[in-house]
Amino acid sequence: MSTINFIRSSLRRLHSSYGDSVTDLSSDQLHWRANEHGCAIAFVLWYYVRTEDNIMQFVLQRKPTIWLDGRWNDKFGLPKTAQGTGMSRDDAQALRLDPKEDFQQYMKDVWQATEAFLAEKDDDFLQQRITVKPRGEMAIEGAIGDMCLTHGFTHLGEIQHIRGLLGLKGMEF
Repeated sequence: MSTINFIRSSLRRLHSSYGDSVTDLSSDQLHWRANEHGCAIAFVLWYYVRTEDNIMQFVLQRKPTIWLDGRWNDKFGLPKTAQGTGMSRDDAQALRLDPKEDFQQYMKDVWQATEAFLAEKDDDFLQQRITVKPRGEMAIEGAIGDMCLTHGFTHLGEIQHIRGLLGLKGMEF
């Protein structure tokens, strides 16, 4: 299997798992926090999807994100360019994704854009170097691997843990 096909397959698995992890949640469950220090699934979900949107659309293609194109920031009353990095705890904890179905559509739009973009790429593309602030210069393969796959699966684990704290089914073993 080529590296690009491995990445595409892994992203499809990640996207499916994110979708499955929130489909059955009520608004209260989506926004529940275990204590005053933690964040809700809604924040973790928003943060990751916004990260992938930024990496795939803006960083790799230098085009507006799905977030901006779809005016999703207006729909949710959230900042145009924020994605959670550097956000205050109070702002992160106050984040709301109501109605959930609207955010699920944003997720689907990002997933489809990612798949369409990568479907046209090959392993040579992955070796090209880019600059990702604040991380610096790296191969595109590293940008996708670190900031989408590793980062994405890490946050998916957080979501599964919160689901467990809610008494809901978590990851399959």
